[in-house]
Amino acid sequence: MSPVLDLLLNLLVKNGLLTAFALVGATMWLSYQLSAKLTRGRLHGSALAIMLGLLAAYVAGVSTGGKNGVVDVKLLGGVGLLGGAMLRDFAIVSTAYGATLSDMRKCGVSGVVSLLLGVVLSFVVGAGVALAFGYTDAVSVATIGAGAVTYIVGPVTGAAIGASSELIALSIAAGLVKSVLVMVGAPLFARSIGLDNPRTAMVFGGMMGTTSGVCGALAAIDPRLVPYGAMTSTFYTGLGCLMGPSVLFFATKALLG
Repeated sequence: MSPVLDLLLNLLVKNGLLTAFALVGATMWLSYQLSAKLTRGRLHGSALAIMLGLLAAYVAGVSTGGKNGVVDVKLLGGVGLLGGAMLRDFAIVSTAYGATLSDMRKCGVSGVVSLLLGVVLSFVVGAGVALAFGYTDAVSVATIGAGAVTYIVGPVTGAAIGASSELIALSIAAGLVKSVLVMVGAPLFARSIGLDNPRTAMVFGGMMGTTSGVCGALAAIDPRLVPYGAMTSTFYTGLGCLMGPSVLFFATKALLG
């Protein structure tokens, strides 16, 4: 290895967080380029970025024999900090600060109902899948159910109720699958479900909740609808983080014993 290359690699390793930001930025740029050129925006760039991230984690895990994805590659150790609990929780708080009560009132009754119904239905579906795969304890079922709400609510709930790292990983996977399905599927059915105006966009955001999935889908349908869907989906994440470790977990515990 040449001295210049060795110096560059040492610099990247010592500044791991900056390297991680650069890697994520490059991945997002590549994903949006692929989205525009290969799918004409039908498959949103953020969905492709998620897929590339999962693929990179798999390849890194297989090649290094580790269990932490790309973090096991020395050069990419900063990804562990970038994707860790500290910045995750910061993102949740900043998302909540982006919504106001005045915006909530603009959603009307339909927005409020869609929020509550969306969180509960997503949790019930996720919990049902967990039960179908043989999980019977309240912590496991509630964690995976919360993951079906969003891939942010799952880890928050799991950490609060003492779930294992494996369960939290499953909850994230459930949320990612939902996000991609919403992103890909909604544009295909937008016309048949009347997803073409601000009110239905707000209800859609409240029912689906996954902000990346909702915004990606609405961007493919009509970019003017994105702020309306983002409004309710932002509240959805915050509401899910509140209900997951409390009301929904206690209800699950009461039912399963």
